[in-house]
Amino acid sequence: MPHGAELELVRLGRTFGSTAAVDGLDLEVDRGEVLTLLGPSGCGKTTALRLVAGFEVPDEGSVRFRGQDVTAWSPRRRGFGMVFQNYALFPHLDVFENVAFGLRCRSVGDSEIRRRVGRVLTLVDLPEHGERPVQQLSGGQQQRVALARALAIEPPLLLLDEPLSNLDAALRERTRTELRRLIKELDITALFVTHDQEEAFDLADRVAVMRSGRLRQVGKPEELYDAPADAFVAGFVGRANRLPVRLEREDGGGRVARLPDGTVWPLPVTAAGREGGRGPAPDEVGAELWVRPEDLELRPWAPESAGREVLAGKVVDRRFRGAVTTYRIDAREAGVLEVNGHRDAAAPGDRVGLAPARGAAMHLFGAGTDAPPGGWPDEGGEGEEPETESARGGRGES
Repeated sequence: MPHGAELELVRLGRTFGSTAAVDGLDLEVDRGEVLTLLGPSGCGKTTALRLVAGFEVPDEGSVRFRGQDVTAWSPRRRGFGMVFQNYALFPHLDVFENVAFGLRCRSVGDSEIRRRVGRVLTLVDLPEHGERPVQQLSGGQQQRVALARALAIEPPLLLLDEPLSNLDAALRERTRTELRRLIKELDITALFVTHDQEEAFDLADRVAVMRSGRLRQVGKPEELYDAPADAFVAGFVGRANRLPVRLEREDGGGRVARLPDGTVWPLPVTAAGREGGRGPAPDEVGAELWVRPEDLELRPWAPESAGREVLAGKVVDRRFRGAVTTYRIDAREAGVLEVNGHRDAAAPGDRVGLAPARGAAMHLFGAGTDAPPGGWPDEGGEGEEPETESARGGRGES
């Protein structure tokens, strides 16, 4: 990153009752960087954000900003900008006064307030909306007003807690593109919380994946996708097929994965495994091979091709997704697998063959890994504290 560490979380911990919402979190955010905390509901990402903002006090560890320990500082003294999931706009105030609220709390003069509010409303493309009641705005416009209010105080750090979740899909995509452009244009350091992988990848320079209060992996989006550190990251970031295999070593020393029907797939030397290492040892019973849908190749069925590298299966259904069509293939003992292909590659009921695509990435993990194929669902609130007034965005937090 271009400027060095701006924000440091050092062994940060916060417990609610018997549950560790944040557990020994070590993380750095570089100056000018957009870093996203990604994970399922209840993983501790919102608690971590509120610890940075000062709305929660850690039980252990520290928050450091620009080299200074700010753990004991109030939210107002920290001066960070915050955009909440529900925007936390004041319905009795018009757009101008909503944006000006944080400035008035800081006793900024009227002329300076007019200058700053006018500037940020122009930045978010709402220059003529100052006198509009916020109730008359669309969801996307309200989101931009909330962002303008956070930017008006000229914060050294911008914190965003799932601010796009209330928007429809098309508006959410447009807004996050504009949000990243705006953050980069203003050279702001930003920490963004989301459970949406696509949103995280679109916005972030780096992504930190969390589960049960702990950091599982941090890196660029492509690093998380191509080289997941463990089964949780592999399952949460994108879709993946899990195939039960037995690992064997060939005479030449290379490793192969033998599928339940006897099909053998050579493994690339880059195949990662548990803790990002070499994976289960050869002959370990119950290993699992994780392969993404785009790394499998759909072939017309030819009985003579079965065995060495071609797995037999039958098309269960297909789902058109625009650029690709996803086929669900019943591969018997290997399970039902997802494969991306052309829209007319096969029809439901067709017998087909499956083989690793050229250059396919494969990941090895031990048996019994707990991430489900095809992504990770919400965890039902594990590790997350009950919502409080500060979580909802009460007065005085701008």
